[in-house]
Amino acid sequence: MAEKIGVYVCHCGSNIADAVDVEGVARFAAMLRGVAVSRHDRFVCSQPGQELIERDIQELGLTGVVVAACSPQLHEPTFRRACGRAGLNPYLMEMANIREQCSWVTLDPAAATEKAKALVAGAVHRVACQQALEPHRVSIHPRTLVVGGGIAGIQAALELADAGYPVTLVEREPSIGGHMAQLDKTFPTLDCSACILTPKMMAVGQHPNIQLLSYSEVEGLSGYVGNFVVRIRKKARYVAEDKCTGCEICQQKCPVWVEDEVFEAGLGFRKAIYSPFAQAVPNTPVIDREACVYFERGKCKACEIFCPAEAIIWDQEDEVLDIEVGNIVLATGYRLFDPRRIPQYGYGRLENVFTSLEFERMCNAAGPTAGRIVLRDGMTQPQRVAIVHCVGSRDRNYNAYCSDVCCMYSLKFAHLVHERLPEAEVYNFYIDIRSSRKGYEEFYHRLLDEGTHFIRGKVARISDVPETPKEEGRLIVEAEDTLIGRQRRLPVDMVILSCGLEPQADVREVARRFGISCSHNGFFIERHPKLDPVATMTDGVFIAGACQGPQDIQSAVAQGAAAAARVAGLISRGEVELEPVLAAVDEAACNGCAECLSVCPYSAIELLEDRDKAHVIAALCKGCGVCAAACLPKAISLSHYTDEQLVAQAKGLLNV
Repeated sequence: MAEKIGVYVCHCGSNIADAVDVEGVARFAAMLRGVAVSRHDRFVCSQPGQELIERDIQELGLTGVVVAACSPQLHEPTFRRACGRAGLNPYLMEMANIREQCSWVTLDPAAATEKAKALVAGAVHRVACQQALEPHRVSIHPRTLVVGGGIAGIQAALELADAGYPVTLVEREPSIGGHMAQLDKTFPTLDCSACILTPKMMAVGQHPNIQLLSYSEVEGLSGYVGNFVVRIRKKARYVAEDKCTGCEICQQKCPVWVEDEVFEAGLGFRKAIYSPFAQAVPNTPVIDREACVYFERGKCKACEIFCPAEAIIWDQEDEVLDIEVGNIVLATGYRLFDPRRIPQYGYGRLENVFTSLEFERMCNAAGPTAGRIVLRDGMTQPQRVAIVHCVGSRDRNYNAYCSDVCCMYSLKFAHLVHERLPEAEVYNFYIDIRSSRKGYEEFYHRLLDEGTHFIRGKVARISDVPETPKEEGRLIVEAEDTLIGRQRRLPVDMVILSCGLEPQADVREVARRFGISCSHNGFFIERHPKLDPVATMTDGVFIAGACQGPQDIQSAVAQGAAAAARVAGLISRGEVELEPVLAAVDEAACNGCAECLSVCPYSAIELLEDRDKAHVIAALCKGCGVCAAACLPKAISLSHYTDEQLVAQAKGLLNV
């Protein structure tokens, strides 16, 4: 049967038409072999544009469609659906990217037009060789795994559980809550962080649809969307969760104190058997083997002697669980930038330079100083406080990106100092104030009214070397004040470093385990930053919160809810369609060398031991083609990207 191909060239407003002679490209396409109709339209992706394609398919009996427009990543599904509605197999449609690959990168209009013609010719030659494909379907297991018990993970878990779906929530720390549990107040409303977080934590701990696995880590993952098997190591607490009543007698009687470097940021102490904080969920303590006298010397056992519930289990071992889930939400959060990497700021060397997290714990009524703002001697209250913005952010030496939250929590710190030390002077050293969300700008003006001093300039150095008598015994902040065009030396009693947000230390290992990607700065990469910000390129794996990029609490909550909505939509359908663009092995040509196994980024190929042949697991294959390229005997082919199709496209591009 003769080919009848329709070609549709898009103006994309002026994005393409300003650089490409769209009408000329359409006339050129009309002369290509097999083309039955060639049209141009201002916006082919619009409803009238799609209806035009559908009408031509039905009235002219088109056997293939070429759309010359923007990136296939953006609109390929749009045009496939249009073909499907008109009765044409969606995989008999090909896109030529004449925007990103042509008009946007080619300055000469004549050259851009010639390149667009070549791209269209390649697409026409290729679509003539394409074959009808049918997507395959897999069922969806209703249980969802949420990794990370911060506010984003908590929100995602509760949304799904409240919708009636089972959830397994895994958190590596002894309690859920994440960084939000460490905060005193939240901007811009100054709500008590614990007051708004604790009810959600309790809801997670008591929800019948949530299996909470704290003090646990994901060790392995196999399977595919709808049918994952997750291996989780539940670490030994040495306390029986089913017996412990949370009475805290064991913690009171334990004689060993150790510095709490995690929750109290090194400002406070905890016992060798401990719960991270008073509202911890689950409220079951953990024994720190490194600090416990019994594990070190075989003596003590005070916690066991005084425990009324007999919940101490010295020989408890880690438990490994294999759990089936249909979808995964990663909400692994962030870590704070370590200001020791900026030696000129003196953190760790100068006594009264504090990190933002240390100041948070200091301000907290349940913190190490019971909410009193004091210097490291534990008694002296500062009279002059400097807050340094953008520590580790917006700096090409460390992180070029903005950490999103630093401006606002720096303003919050200034307010807390004014509130608790009314006579104190507060100086904010900033590059720009970024207060772009609801209520943020009003909060900034509130700080102006409270008398906060704002100095626009990046701090160069913090020292304790005085040059005048008034600097004696104080820290000296040196910065350029760009608003008045002069250098400033400001003596203060306390410096707070507003540290930026960074990915977790093991982010690349986690990404590899779950089959997703990281950006150059380490945050997880979403499928599309605007149109699909919570999905990843691995079907069934979603991201939420600061693991995707720096964001504040309200954004993390919104993303947690969005990820849950995407998962709920999949579960409610009961099954999911998978792309039919898959690799296939010709067993007659396969020599069992297993080279394809080593290069497949999705672990989608296995070696059949009984025949010593490679086999593609269809549900895992993403059609990337790496295996086909690596296969020396050419035993692997890729549907929709066969050698015949690619050669035809090359011939069209080269006009041969």
